[in-house]
Amino acid sequence: MTVEQTKKSVQLKGIFTYLMMILFAFAIMARVIHIQFYEGVELRKMGKSRSIEEMKIDALRGNIYSTNNSLLAVTIPKYEIRVDLISNKSAQFFNANVDELAEKLSKLFKDRSKASYKKLMIQARAEKDYYCLLKRNVTFRQLAELKTFPIFKLGRNKGGLIPIESNIRELPYKNLARRTIGIFNYEKGVYEVGLEGAFNDVLEGTQGTRVVQKIEGGVWMPIDPANDMKPENGNDLYTTIDIDIQDVTEYSLRKQLQAHDAENGCAIVMEVETGEIRAMANLSKDESGAYTETFNYAIGDASEPGSTFKIASMLVALEDGYVDLEDTVDTENGSTKFYGIPIKDAHKIGDGIITVREVIEESSNVGIAKIISKYYKKKPEKFINALYDIGFNQKLDIPIKGETDPYIKNPEDKSWSGISLPWIAYGYELKITPLQTLTFFNAIANNGKMVKPLFVREIKKGNSVVESFGPVVMNSKIASNSTLNKLRSMMEGVVERGTAKAIKSKHYAIAGKTGTAQIAQKNTGYNKTNYKASFCGYFPAEDPKYTCIVVINNPSSGAYYGSTIAAPVFKNISDYIYANHIEIRNEETERKINYNPILAYKQGAIEDYEILVDDMDLDQDIDDSQNFVVGIPEKGESKLAAKKISDKIIPKLKGMTAKDAVYLLEEMGLVVKIIGKGFVEEQSLPAGTKPVKGKVITLRLSASS
Repeated sequence: MTVEQTKKSVQLKGIFTYLMMILFAFAIMARVIHIQFYEGVELRKMGKSRSIEEMKIDALRGNIYSTNNSLLAVTIPKYEIRVDLISNKSAQFFNANVDELAEKLSKLFKDRSKASYKKLMIQARAEKDYYCLLKRNVTFRQLAELKTFPIFKLGRNKGGLIPIESNIRELPYKNLARRTIGIFNYEKGVYEVGLEGAFNDVLEGTQGTRVVQKIEGGVWMPIDPANDMKPENGNDLYTTIDIDIQDVTEYSLRKQLQAHDAENGCAIVMEVETGEIRAMANLSKDESGAYTETFNYAIGDASEPGSTFKIASMLVALEDGYVDLEDTVDTENGSTKFYGIPIKDAHKIGDGIITVREVIEESSNVGIAKIISKYYKKKPEKFINALYDIGFNQKLDIPIKGETDPYIKNPEDKSWSGISLPWIAYGYELKITPLQTLTFFNAIANNGKMVKPLFVREIKKGNSVVESFGPVVMNSKIASNSTLNKLRSMMEGVVERGTAKAIKSKHYAIAGKTGTAQIAQKNTGYNKTNYKASFCGYFPAEDPKYTCIVVINNPSSGAYYGSTIAAPVFKNISDYIYANHIEIRNEETERKINYNPILAYKQGAIEDYEILVDDMDLDQDIDDSQNFVVGIPEKGESKLAAKKISDKIIPKLKGMTAKDAVYLLEEMGLVVKIIGKGFVEEQSLPAGTKPVKGKVITLRLSASS
């Protein structure tokens, strides 16, 4: 090829390349035009649809109430306030109202100056922010006030106020009965414990829906709130918990745990006839040394109960007719052996020959082990089956999750040995929870009828009852009347002259049983440093109204017996209930003593009682851990126990002077009306309710209150 031909070939290739580039450019332009005018409409629709979603709206979770209608758990609505200060607002209208609006916002929220709020709103208009964030965590009362402000009072469309609701769960009594009420697991996003978890389906309601669109900044804005599908709020739960009894139960337990530097403990109060749980306190020591509710020991800690179980063993022996109260048993020197394994009493009782009654009253391990071994050694299954017939091998099937299965070893177990029967007789080689023990003792107090522990009375929707719950009988008769009468007599003897005589009251009779058990240490067996102290009983013994169990684990003060560690907690609780619940006092059976009528069943400011005690020259201790005290009969006079009063809840005022009651109520913003003279007898607004500023409360006084 010549040079001329080569040049022409290169030129032709260049022209071809240039033409191809022009054609390619035209193709791109054609594609852009096609997308813009033909496919663009559909793509824009698709883009818009992908920025629109249907968002769930949580329902208002139902409230949980105590038996005296105090709020135990409540859902508080909170609002995020967004504003549209552009749509339907002329510059003239906005400028005429922005100063007053900014001033009112500053006074309401007290977080910014008037100038700062004004700058925020002017900037929102300038930047065409149709969804400007004004304030988070706004209360319902604040929202109601916002709706009266300039511009906002014109309504959502013209005023531009856009409140976004969310809900916050609040426990008015904070940690009181926290584990029983229930805790929200934020990691899992569910209520999984307590009544909140057990009745979640009842409380949570039905979610609603709202259509929202994502706008600039990734913020989701409601499109048409008028078409939101409203959520259906949850139902309310009315529990059996008495907040006053819960308070004194938890206070008494915590005080004893602190005094003996114990690891953990629980206390439960049950109404005899119905099985309704009035209080359930569970406290354990955290790393800082404080006692908090982190685990429900009352229902989840199945362990060897120790000597409280002697009552069950004695019931079987009495019911089978093998022993009677005045029969005797040789406890030797307070020590004996079964198959080479020693069983010991805390000390030798008398000369060693004691009655069956004294086996229980003095809590003899040797005595009960010998009785059960003597009559059931050749037929241990008869003894074990009798315990099963009572119900010890079955869970209580309560609604609260976490109840541990009871375990009563039987002869078919591979681990059964010659020592098993005598050990079971006084509370070892078996596992039951404190609530299961309490349910058994409650049956004895309830003439043999074992009722299921009850935590909820009613489910309500507004004022309408959705479902009611009453006593559930688990065993209609755990023993004959003859056996029950003998057991009750022995249990009264425990307090009258036995191991729990230190808590004997001169005002009412208590029946119960102490318990002290060594705690098994997994692979190392038992040692003499880890103990469980307990006391379970009922009162008033002549006509039982309440049963109570107290269990304290690992006290480290040197004392560990149930009589010195657990029984005093029981006494504090029973004293409070007896002093504050007149309906359980029976004049015919009440023990007649001369206590100081000025102090008994009264309450007031601690400084006033300090002056009174000083003027009367009374040798009396006053619990000064709170600003108020309540007079409880004790040892012929009265003891002045601490009374905790919250400034957020109307207190129980019965027995308080008018001066103290008026002071407390006026501090809460209430208007007090007084009728009569003397001490508070009745109050028009019930204890446990939240005070409303300016509301009138009427107090009826009586000189004899």
